[in-house]
Amino acid sequence: MPTFRHGKGVNIFIDEFDFSTYFNSVSASTTVDTAESSAFGTSAKTYVVGHLDGTISLSGMFEGTASTGTDEFFDNALANATKALVLIAPEGHGNGYRAIMAEADNTSYEVSSPIGDIVQASAEFQSSESVEHGVILSAGTAVSATGNGTGVDHGAATTNGGAGFLSVPVNTRNGNITVKIQHSADNVTFADLVTFTAVTSTTATSERIEVAAGTTVNRYLRVNYTVAGSSGSATPVVAFTRR
Repeated sequence: MPTFRHGKGVNIFIDEFDFSTYFNSVSASTTVDTAESSAFGTSAKTYVVGHLDGTISLSGMFEGTASTGTDEFFDNALANATKALVLIAPEGHGNGYRAIMAEADNTSYEVSSPIGDIVQASAEFQSSESVEHGVILSAGTAVSATGNGTGVDHGAATTNGGAGFLSVPVNTRNGNITVKIQHSADNVTFADLVTFTAVTSTTATSERIEVAAGTTVNRYLRVNYTVAGSSGSATPVVAFTRR
């Protein structure tokens, strides 16, 4: 039987911010250009696929708190030369759950104020490549010690690289945390695949790292944490998309 999910569990991460409690609707669309290649003598149209494209749209509630609210973030994100890292967790933030990811430009931000309802906000992101689908490798719990996540089984290796995503919206750890994505052929022996820049003490941050086309990504993936310091914790969001 299929396993369906209720929309109340969706999580939304943009850069190093958890915006899950600000929005109540999200849609992600991936498209591909098609060029017609029909010729004389054919009985039906034929097409050749071209560039991938994608958008992510958000709508929800306006929040004006300085530095943490939707208004300041999205106002500053418009036309920003640095692309935003967007991750949607349609099943929630849990190890092995699906993830929708994009490196994208914030192309629109709208605030509306109906007299009989809450002040609303909406935003749209245009991906520079496409909206990609992958898997979450973090458990959604606080990390305060060196260790590994549980391996996630893809069923088979892939051979065209991918991209790793890290967002750390909450971090009270008083030492550096090094986050890696590791892969394995047998879920026993793991090797490093992606090493993110060390997350420094109490810093919220985000990063996306490409794994080059043609690179083999083995069947199993997991997250690895090396944690320094003596107190506090962080809650990283780690995901990977295969190609």
